[in-house]
Amino acid sequence: MSENLKIRKFKIEDYENLIELWKRAGLPYKPEGRDRKDKIKKELERGIAIFLVAEINGKIAGSIIGTHDGRKGWINRLAVDPEYRRQGIAKKLIEEVEKKLYKEGIEIIACLIEDWNKSSMEFFKRMGYKEHKDIIYFTKRKYEEV
Repeated sequence: MSENLKIRKFKIEDYENLIELWKRAGLPYKPEGRDRKDKIKKELERGIAIFLVAEINGKIAGSIIGTHDGRKGWINRLAVDPEYRRQGIAKKLIEEVEKKLYKEGIEIIACLIEDWNKSSMEFFKRMGYKEHKDIIYFTKRKYEEV
């Protein structure tokens, strides 16, 4: 892992760099919905998310969002720039979110991974997460871009 790695809170001023990271990392996002700058800014203001970035020499190399509902924590939007993969950045981001969720009293942490994303599945297994093939995920969206 780079000795210049710094994990810090995301700031709204990082937004454009975050979107560029998500694009480089191949992470799908909703630029007209939940990933709009004003939506993310509102999440930050409400304090409902643990929004972190990994920075190396001033460049955003990774990101993660952690949330919880008071009972269960969720890891969302984990992304690492392909240029910086296999350096322990994703592991460090997950550990930091886990630590913050545990501090909030959250004892179960989950993530949703799309079935095509085999590398993420393997990574989370290595991080100690258990796959549940018996859970079917349902959503209801106010509109498609949400």
